[in-house]
Amino acid sequence: MLLDRSWMRRLIQYGALATRGMTLGVRGAALDAEGRVCLVRHTYVAGWHLPGGGVEAGESAAAAMIREFREEAEIVVDPDRPMRLHGFYHNRTAAGRDHVALYVVHAFSVRVPKAPDGEIAACGFFALDALPPETTAATRARLREIREGVPSSAHWQA
Repeated sequence: MLLDRSWMRRLIQYGALATRGMTLGVRGAALDAEGRVCLVRHTYVAGWHLPGGGVEAGESAAAAMIREFREEAEIVVDPDRPMRLHGFYHNRTAAGRDHVALYVVHAFSVRVPKAPDGEIAACGFFALDALPPETTAATRARLREIREGVPSSAHWQA
């Protein structure tokens, strides 16, 4: 008995996922009119980071970033001025198959100041030349790429 091609293709894709599973995350640089960037400090990992998180099943990377901005920083992206995909990175330190899509947005509003919760210990906007000392090296590198137009690295961590 022959399997139809769509079933066979699906079977091969599931097999590849099981043997070569990949995770996808997003991070976002929200830059306000004063040239400041939004950073968050998580409750479960050290340092200041760009807001972001994992892409859920059935969710696009852009939709995940919009959701993460809202959840982590109370940022609402202006739907008439979309985010720009800055780069796509391999995150070698998180897992061998982890990747991060980095978005940049200039048009947004902050609904209310973000209150600390179980995931976010602190959230704030910082001048690019006055980042908190605990800002991670990867965050600093991505902001340098954005600010100075230097070529993007292939890897999230240096």
